[in-house]
Amino acid sequence: MSAPEGRSRPVPPVVLALRRLPNPRLTGVGAGLFAAATMFVIACLDLVALDGSPVVFGVLFLPVCALTALWVRPADLVTAPIIVPIAFAVGVVPIAGGTGGFGGRTMAVVTALAVHAGWLYGGTLIAGLIATVRKVRLMRQRQRRTPLAGQSARPSSRGPRRPRR
Repeated sequence: MSAPEGRSRPVPPVVLALRRLPNPRLTGVGAGLFAAATMFVIACLDLVALDGSPVVFGVLFLPVCALTALWVRPADLVTAPIIVPIAFAVGVVPIAGGTGGFGGRTMAVVTALAVHAGWLYGGTLIAGLIATVRKVRLMRQRQRRTPLAGQSARPSSRGPRRPRR
């Protein structure tokens, strides 16, 4: 059934709540800084509160990936799936552990990245899917506007073309 003319369907409360959330448009660099700083803060809080739980870190990484892909501006959509693995690597540094100086710390980070690659791939997939859907929607919007712009253009003042002989 369709809604009667003049009336629209009621909007679910969840959609209204989502519309009230902030909708920033970050550049590629801004989105990278947002993701990296957020993951670093989450890792530090995780280290203090839960003694560096990698599961909590991984679970919180997924919404950061989604927000990064949603908040990056349309011109920089391609950067979203590139930014989030870098943010994961920045965030894993505090919770990786490691002893024995720089070499031991580096090996702990590399090991943590390898062991928790599932979270890394999952977050990258989320960011990639969101960025792809946003890009396809933008391309469809442009495609809809282009024929309309061509129809509204004035005909040329030269008159009709004559066929060549």
